[in-house]
Amino acid sequence: MFNFTERLKAGLARSREALSEIFYMGACVDDDFWDDLEDRLVMADVGAELTARICDDLRDLAAQKGYTQAAQIQQALIDRLAQEFYTIDYDMFSTYPGCIVFVGINGAGKTTTVGKLAFVCKESGHSCLIGGADTFRAAAIEQLDVWGKRAGVRVVTRERGSDPASICYDVLEEAAAQSTDLVLIDTAGRLHTSIDLMKELQKVVAISRKRASMPVKIVLVLDATCGQNGLVQAQQFHESLSLDGIIVTKLDGTAKGGIALRISHDLKLPIVRCGVGEQIEDLQRFDPYEFCAALVGTSEGEK
Repeated sequence: MFNFTERLKAGLARSREALSEIFYMGACVDDDFWDDLEDRLVMADVGAELTARICDDLRDLAAQKGYTQAAQIQQALIDRLAQEFYTIDYDMFSTYPGCIVFVGINGAGKTTTVGKLAFVCKESGHSCLIGGADTFRAAAIEQLDVWGKRAGVRVVTRERGSDPASICYDVLEEAAAQSTDLVLIDTAGRLHTSIDLMKELQKVVAISRKRASMPVKIVLVLDATCGQNGLVQAQQFHESLSLDGIIVTKLDGTAKGGIALRISHDLKLPIVRCGVGEQIEDLQRFDPYEFCAALVGTSEGEK
């Protein structure tokens, strides 16, 4: 049985190395320590303003508690970082019936994410339909077909170049007729800077919401290795589409895992899943505390 906590720790090793070293050097809690901690949080893409506020709060706590050693700050930092994530009290992937439309730029991992979530849904005993609305990239349809066969989930799509909004309409028609629990719609990757492509995506979302007999949620799939550019992507997709959540992939490929916190905090959006690898079990429900513990390291001494 896999242990996702261990996978998360392994996946965030690069980020943790850059952030946690000061807790393992026997450092004293002095001005140099606070300057170093602030620099490391900013370098991890937590953001300067949020970093300053967190460090100010921790300084106050250290003074109240009489902390003199850096290691005493470690747990407090984990707790404080976890508080800054925006959270919701339900899981949109296990709230039925429901439809999730996945958006994002090329290469973020949308198609693979859709396939993994479809597999998990079907394995849990629920019905699922996939809408293959990425009709520009032939490989996307092929990928979804492979996942659909593997999971026993029907993939509704059309030939390359078809109108993606009409595919969304068709899959939601079929879902309504069959009382499907979960509909997952994969859209074509597009640059957040392309006005025309974002307008097309707005049409896809509008048609989906108009036809659906179930709640429709819009989720951005974001590659963690994009760093600060990921925040810009999220801001522009959110501005155009009013996102409901974020899935952060490829956390195992970045030394700047703090970007997940920055995006959630700045945009008031929940991270609904995180990915640290290619296997199905490497995409899991996001837990802010577990993430922050893996990012900072724990008193047991694992770097």
